[in-house]
Amino acid sequence: MTGTDRLREYVSRSSRIVFFGGAGVSTESGLPDFRSVDGLYSQKYDVPPETILSHTYFYAHTEAFFRFYREKMLFPEAKPNAAHLTLARWEQEGKLSAVVTQNIDGLHQAAGSRRVFELHGSVLRNHCVHCGQAYPVQAILNSTGVPLCGCGGVIKPDVVLYEEGLDEKVLNGAVRAIEQADLLLVAGTSLTVYPAAGLLRFFDRRRGPLVLINRDATGMDDSADLLLRGKVGEILAAL
Repeated sequence: MTGTDRLREYVSRSSRIVFFGGAGVSTESGLPDFRSVDGLYSQKYDVPPETILSHTYFYAHTEAFFRFYREKMLFPEAKPNAAHLTLARWEQEGKLSAVVTQNIDGLHQAAGSRRVFELHGSVLRNHCVHCGQAYPVQAILNSTGVPLCGCGGVIKPDVVLYEEGLDEKVLNGAVRAIEQADLLLVAGTSLTVYPAAGLLRFFDRRRGPLVLINRDATGMDDSADLLLRGKVGEILAAL
């Protein structure tokens, strides 16, 4: 039995699948990943991307932040790929109970998924740091320099920057979903970003298997019941 056959069997007998995904889920939609050898964080910049995407840098160098953010973090033309579409179909069929994602691109919802826990927020949501007025992503895309609210405040993306904490409601919802899962499918993530990666410890292995799909090795490979190497969309589309 091949690895794909085993995964197909796991999926067929599961009714509370939770999908935990990272940047590798969206690379087939044309978005870059971050920590692979050719990822965003491996490229050379005068200021490291991890520094630019920090709370401190946002407030100290706001215009430089938005210059990088518009160029490297926004992909308005991106469309859901086979991974997003397969997961949305599983939810509609009553097999998948939640998507827990480290991604900020909104592609799971664009594919039709409804129960999505966005651990790191979303580029599609933005707000004024002074009055709280909400803005769509077009407010960032259509502006130059620092995007400003009508009140004069800076419009900040609703993404979790370095040095910022995760949203407690989102985090608690993700934990509850993982605790109740009968199959935890982890894909497209290096599992090096905490506290997000630490959520895997809430999965009860007595309830079902842990499956890892990733292009590169992770620190959890030896713990998986099934390990598949390859592109997430291609593997899920074959089920």
